[in-house]
Amino acid sequence: MYILETERLRLREMTADDAEFGYLLNLDEDVVRYTGDTSFESVEEARFFMQKYDSYQKFGYGRWGCELKTTRELVGWCGLKNDNGLIDLGYRFFKHEWSKGYASESAAACLEYGHSTLKIPEIIAKAANDNPASLRVMQKIGMQKYKELISDCLGLPSTWYISTRKMD
Repeated sequence: MYILETERLRLREMTADDAEFGYLLNLDEDVVRYTGDTSFESVEEARFFMQKYDSYQKFGYGRWGCELKTTRELVGWCGLKNDNGLIDLGYRFFKHEWSKGYASESAAACLEYGHSTLKIPEIIAKAANDNPASLRVMQKIGMQKYKELISDCLGLPSTWYISTRKMD
């Protein structure tokens, strides 16, 4: 079931069948460098994680797999995460897919979906200051700089962005 569709991507819930994708995505040190995440030890560990992932059921949203419309290949993920009551917009793509605009395209769609469909008034996104490409995505999709702090997961200076909408 597709949640969102953009010009080039379809976003959908991920399942345990996507374990190899999750394993390979997190295997690249450059992809996870600023996330605080580590690589999965195996495809089976990724499968176990995906089987336990309950955000879709619990909140009605989560990190969605991003498929290319042309090939149905998963090239990354993007979506919303409830982080102790703060709704966080995040994205991660294979390195060979960087600089193609997929992060901005999917993040803009998720931000709009979060505000318009899910009626979430405030959505944040955060990135290490050493990750200018991720910070540019937040700026490009219209988020406003919110605050700077030291990241609790990496210990690096980070910037938080915010998008707010008045709900009727």
